[in-house]
Amino acid sequence: MAAGASRGILGGIKVLDMTQVIAGPSATHLLAEMGAEVIKIELGPTGDRYRFFIQAKNRGTAFVRLNRGKKSLCMNFRTAQARQIVREMLPKFDVLVENFAPGVMARMGLDYESVRTINPRIIMCSISAFGQTGPLANQPGFDYLGASYAGVMDVMGGETDGSPTLPGVAIGDYLTGMTAMAGIASALFYRAQTGEGQHVEASLLDSYFYAQDQAVVRQALYGGKFIPKRLGRHDTALCPQGLFKGQKHWLCILVPMDKMWRQLCTAMNKPELARHPEFATNAVRVRNRARVIQVVQEWLDATPEDEALRRMQENRVPVAPVLNTSEAVAHPHLRQRGTVRKTQDPVLGEVDVPGFPIRFSAAPELPDAQAPLLGQHNAEVLKEFLGHSDERIAELQRHGVLVESAIDVTKAQSKTQQAQSGLHDPARRT
Repeated sequence: MAAGASRGILGGIKVLDMTQVIAGPSATHLLAEMGAEVIKIELGPTGDRYRFFIQAKNRGTAFVRLNRGKKSLCMNFRTAQARQIVREMLPKFDVLVENFAPGVMARMGLDYESVRTINPRIIMCSISAFGQTGPLANQPGFDYLGASYAGVMDVMGGETDGSPTLPGVAIGDYLTGMTAMAGIASALFYRAQTGEGQHVEASLLDSYFYAQDQAVVRQALYGGKFIPKRLGRHDTALCPQGLFKGQKHWLCILVPMDKMWRQLCTAMNKPELARHPEFATNAVRVRNRARVIQVVQEWLDATPEDEALRRMQENRVPVAPVLNTSEAVAHPHLRQRGTVRKTQDPVLGEVDVPGFPIRFSAAPELPDAQAPLLGQHNAEVLKEFLGHSDERIAELQRHGVLVESAIDVTKAQSKTQQAQSGLHDPARRT
């Protein structure tokens, strides 16, 4: 096993995490899962706002999912001492990640130009809704707004003649977190070759737009007149391809090739349809779309769902039941692969969480780790990285520089709502 592999792919890499909510914490969580030491710098008095979002037992469930394996250092950033502590820590770290609105880090004296003068080898990653430059850069932004500007929301869901619909998960936030993680890892590789650090950017809008498939090219070819439509339940270019009603679930059936149509016909005990002149090729099936959908749906109506799934799977027809979250969490495939796994939280107890989405053959999966309490590692971090004494830490506590989990949560939330500074504006972060 390669040196450092026992600690993960990124064993030995140290990360300062100045992010909150989803996109930024998801990027740093992926780094932590790969073995990086992640110090989460939280802004007092409340810390990461996701500590208070969709709570159970006064513990943010999404916060637990996104911040496992990190250490929390919580400080009052209105004090000069807090900002100075971050500057003093920079030479000890490889990566700095932030997801404030553009300009906030500069106002704290922690923009990239300032940071690189302290540590020329550092990789700084800035995550935002619309990017660090451009007409939209300073607008407040969240996942769905990025999807809207990227042209993705328009085709994301809903019937062809209706409105688009909101997705039930934060696709763009997590996609941006993956994008940021890839950028950071690539910058670390570049630094290993050249010795140079750099500034990496990731944004919701850029990440969402990258998900555009063929529509961008086609609209260019047609002078901007090609506008893709929402699909509704069934694809218009491939047939049959879409959502069909099973007896217990909606079933997603995809038949992108004529070979798979023949396989579906065999599964339905209707092999004659594979050669029928009105169904034999995708082109004619698209013209007879309503009849094809009717044939498939009538077979599903007359066949127990488990039997229909078994027959399609045996005949290599691409099909999946549309599971709800509870069904997905319990699925043996997801359990066996660790796609969903259990974690032990100090407040919530044992809960399920999504597993790490990448597999490495040269490094073992790291032991499960907990999400930190607010300011849980204040003393530990300051001693380890800055050599602070107990007396110095006590002094910082007396002067209100350090914030710990004993804070009155109700008062902290009230103070947050009243805060006017851009540092505390929830609409200024992704």
